[in-house]
Amino acid sequence: MTTIAVLGAGKIGEALLAGLLKGGRSADELLFTERHPERAAELTGQYGIAGVEVDEAAKRADVLFVAVKPQDIEPVLTELAPVVGPSSLVVSLCAGLPTALYERRLPEGVPVVRVMPNTPMVVGEAMSAISPGTHATPEHLALVKELLSSVGQVIEVPEKQQDAVTALSGSGPAYFFYLVEAMIDAGILLGLPRAVAEKLIVQSAVGAAKMLAQSSEHPVILREAVTSPAGTTINAIRELEKHGVRAALLDAIEAARDRSIELGK
Repeated sequence: MTTIAVLGAGKIGEALLAGLLKGGRSADELLFTERHPERAAELTGQYGIAGVEVDEAAKRADVLFVAVKPQDIEPVLTELAPVVGPSSLVVSLCAGLPTALYERRLPEGVPVVRVMPNTPMVVGEAMSAISPGTHATPEHLALVKELLSSVGQVIEVPEKQQDAVTALSGSGPAYFFYLVEAMIDAGILLGLPRAVAEKLIVQSAVGAAKMLAQSSEHPVILREAVTSPAGTTINAIRELEKHGVRAALLDAIEAARDRSIELGK
């Protein structure tokens, strides 16, 4: 039996625990750490999973998912260093933090896998990109893929691409939410009730996402299928291009990539 501990039970940590349970893992195989006692009691009551201290989690678990905020990583590594060894597998879910950071702070030989998930994990639709550290084997990667598959899809990328992944899919849901928010406001501006505008846009987003996922067509082809000559859509596209929306997205994602690099330093 593989024992799994999630260090940090925020939204991503809780979503991972829930997904592992849904995927067939027993609550007896799972542990979590949480610094707020009320939150720990809530999670134990809801899922039946034991909340423990970091050092106990490290002693008992075979796999340690580190799901704290990047700025909170130092005390966690300080607690882990005296306890973990090469038989432990450390899986980082922290944006921007390279495997080299963990390998410097933890004992020699500890395998580390870096993961960039995103918040759709809470509905079982995460996109997670994984990269091995120096001591992580193909078997370690296979185990991480298996575990993360319970909360969405998983791809493997070279670690040098992780900052770009962070900017594109890690932060990506926020860009979609931002766009949906703006489109709902536009619906209100055009005279629709907020509830109606929200229903129209959210379902349009769900349908468009399914079309992208299930179609082999390039997004340009799908967009052109909606864009009739001299119609409403082409007029809207002209305004988007006039206001530099495409260029703004490129700049925004590049800025997110740069911030991810800064976090890693």
